[in-house]
Amino acid sequence: MKSDKYKPYRFNTMNDTELLHLLALLKVDGIGDVLAKKLLNHFTTAEAIFKSKAVQLAAIDGIGKVVIKNLKDKSIFEEAKAELQFIKENNLKVYFFKDENYPNRLKHCIDGPILLFASGNIDFTNRKIISIVGTREVTSYGTEFCKKLIEDLAPLNPIIISGFAYGVDIVAHKAAMECNLQTIGVIAHGLNQVYPKVHKKYVAKMEENGGFLTEFWSTSNPEKENFVKRNRIVAGMSEATIVIESAEKGGSLITANLANDYNRDVFAVPGRISDKFSQGCNNLIKTQRAHLLTSAADILYILNWELKPKEEKAVQKQLFVTLENDEQKLYDYLLKNGKQLLDVIALECDLPVFRVSSILVTMELKGVVRPLPGKLFEAV
Repeated sequence: MKSDKYKPYRFNTMNDTELLHLLALLKVDGIGDVLAKKLLNHFTTAEAIFKSKAVQLAAIDGIGKVVIKNLKDKSIFEEAKAELQFIKENNLKVYFFKDENYPNRLKHCIDGPILLFASGNIDFTNRKIISIVGTREVTSYGTEFCKKLIEDLAPLNPIIISGFAYGVDIVAHKAAMECNLQTIGVIAHGLNQVYPKVHKKYVAKMEENGGFLTEFWSTSNPEKENFVKRNRIVAGMSEATIVIESAEKGGSLITANLANDYNRDVFAVPGRISDKFSQGCNNLIKTQRAHLLTSAADILYILNWELKPKEEKAVQKQLFVTLENDEQKLYDYLLKNGKQLLDVIALECDLPVFRVSSILVTMELKGVVRPLPGKLFEAV
């Protein structure tokens, strides 16, 4: 996944020597992300870890004789040097878990990677981030819901995270690009390859405004266990995880469970009980592991997301220019009656609840109504 548009790799708190030692640390047999963080918090730098004496290392909980012996194996630096060269030659960006530009929410996950490698033009600064996952055999129902959801959320300019796989993943990425939103594919292999290969045609456009993120080296192939491992990044870096469609068992349910473990919000799109790819979502809702998601309004309400308030005159001008008949009907009702429940609005305006819910989302994004706690709405 190369591009001449990449900015040179950069680090906030390390030079090439420190990065080399961090890469070597990741190659030490017996040291994972949790133990690596413990060592780095104690010794401050990776270089200091390798220079420390055995007695100093033994004082750290979780460090035994075998790990100490592995730390003294100089051969791991040969692999680290090769990966550092790959990073430099391809101008990849490296995120270190102690850096300010490392995904903020992922910092708080104990098992988050100490290093992430990225291509493209990713910017995590002051952004709303949601992940969208689901079955690789997405139906037309799931496809249209996903597209509409992202279209409705577009005015809030969120980053859309997914796994660049078949089905819901690529639908979400494409919808985000069509709405000019930043979208990031969290991949289960190195940045030297594209998987699945058929998605190579989307790489350049994704990297223009977004890109790809991975913890895996250029020597890593898309193995089955890597996909499970990368799901924690998808869940951990997002404010909320949205499951569009899923069978009773599937990778997207693993992501949803991880999001729950990280105390993140999870949303699931309900479906008919007879539909295979609605069973996973329905079970998440039934077992209270996910909020029921019927429209963008549910996300705005649960996450307390709001559009920037507009000036009174601008709103009034927009009323006469852009409101459709049903929108005007709802606006007039709310203007006359004040704060009202969704069900009451539907009853009084003689419209189905699902239709009113969808209309209110559009009106909210236009800045003419706003949601309130308790499923209330009012005119702005």
